[in-house]
Amino acid sequence: MLLRSRSPRTADPLFAAGPGDSGERGSAALEFIALGVILLVPLVYLVLALGTIQGQVLGVESAARHAARMMSAATGPDDANVRADAAIRSAIGEYGLDASAVQTDVRCAPAGAGCPSAGATVVVTVSTRVALPFVPPVFGLDRAGSVPIQASSAYKVSRTWTAG
Repeated sequence: MLLRSRSPRTADPLFAAGPGDSGERGSAALEFIALGVILLVPLVYLVLALGTIQGQVLGVESAARHAARMMSAATGPDDANVRADAAIRSAIGEYGLDASAVQTDVRCAPAGAGCPSAGATVVVTVSTRVALPFVPPVFGLDRAGSVPIQASSAYKVSRTWTAG
């Protein structure tokens, strides 16, 4: 028995040129690469931007939580301010926040109560703006291409708390 080699394109009717076949072959790989790049670049940028924003959100939330906790456990008003500042500076360093953009607001409820005082609730709000990656500081694009973030935390001071 003799074996003959046949070209699959000529022997198989699936590969036969039809009436609508323009003779284009092999362009699927090029189309896949082009479409892949067009879709992949925005997807990678989205992952980078969301990762940057999430890291800064964790830092702001950590600063607010620890500052409120430190103030509620302080021995006096001066100690509370020192502890809160140390907690916020620590979070700024730990999470790489821009120290010049971080704003802090400390309130105590009820409104007439000292901060901190026995039975009062300490509310610390920390806010900043996160610059998106690869946005140049030209024509104010860095300010327009930034996302504001804010976190608040509240802790109740013990009713038996006394300023020492």
